[in-house]
Amino acid sequence: MNTDKLLTRALKLDSLSIEEGMELYMRVPTSELMCVGHELRNFHKKNSNAVTWIIDRNANTTNVCIANCKFCNFYRIPGHSEAYITDIETYKRKIEETFRYGGEQLLLQGGHHPDLGLRYYCDLFRELKRLFPDLKLHALGPPEIAHITKLEKSTHTEVLSALMEAGLDSLPGAGAEILNDRVRRLISKGKCKGGEWLEVMRAAHQLHLTTSATMMFGHVETVYERFEHLVWLREVQSQKPKDAKGFLAFIPWPFQDEGTLLQRFKGIHNEVTADEYIRMTALSRIMLPNFENIQASWLTVGKETAQICLHAGANDFGSIMIEENVVSAAGAPHRFTYKTIQHAIREAGFEPQLRNQQYEKRELPAHIEEQVVNY
Repeated sequence: MNTDKLLTRALKLDSLSIEEGMELYMRVPTSELMCVGHELRNFHKKNSNAVTWIIDRNANTTNVCIANCKFCNFYRIPGHSEAYITDIETYKRKIEETFRYGGEQLLLQGGHHPDLGLRYYCDLFRELKRLFPDLKLHALGPPEIAHITKLEKSTHTEVLSALMEAGLDSLPGAGAEILNDRVRRLISKGKCKGGEWLEVMRAAHQLHLTTSATMMFGHVETVYERFEHLVWLREVQSQKPKDAKGFLAFIPWPFQDEGTLLQRFKGIHNEVTADEYIRMTALSRIMLPNFENIQASWLTVGKETAQICLHAGANDFGSIMIEENVVSAAGAPHRFTYKTIQHAIREAGFEPQLRNQQYEKRELPAHIEEQVVNY
């Protein structure tokens, strides 16, 4: 294949095939991929120098889970001495603190608890919205929706509709990992299959519920399976109603291996280099012409690599993550405050712009408390 012609097609927003994406991955220098990724970023963002970021908190409903993912150190089996379900007083304390830190959103996720069905989540969402009417709930994810659907013997659409009525504002792209079922059988056998993950997102888009998408790579997947993942996401985005936003963003991040079952018993390590992450960021922008926002995962790759990704197709720096327990439990050590994330963006040559989950601009609150972060 002629890679120059492939890059020219990419700049015209053509949808490249899996094989064409792999050809770029195998043969094109990082600098060229970065240039094309950055040009596409500028096209989508109308040459704006802004890099968006958000203040929110990643809190967990429960750590009880029966999915048994081999990359997760966070979950506990039912009946474990460390198992918990978060109580309403804890939510109140965490949400009040989030508002003090300038946030307005709770990214609320948890495990596949065998006893927590639709009523539990609807009651929880209603109570949180009653207590905090201005709170935005970016909650659950396709595997949790699939789990609740099975418990209720219902449909994805019925479950999502009930959750939206109870206060769900947007659906994170959690649990995608790699969507190929060969990979999922090896690392997350207890979660929904890749096809069901995609079906949940199709149902969400039909309901005009905004979503995001992720990819956790650098474990047992092949390069082909990475590009297959991207093409499947692109196809779902192309099927959304014309007046629906669909996937608002794509977030690629490398597998975090510290202490995981994949590392301890399978000898699988995160060997994703900074260069490979930058290349995958650029190729994500190239392969996803119908996605407006690409987020650099500073949490997993660190400030410097994430800053370079802003010149390779990424336009978003994600959240300061007032709290994050799942990825951090597998070794992600990086932290930001509202001041240091803005400094990092400016240091990279861009202008920081606070946003909400809908990628709408927010003004930084006049009175904001800075959390204490241990680096």
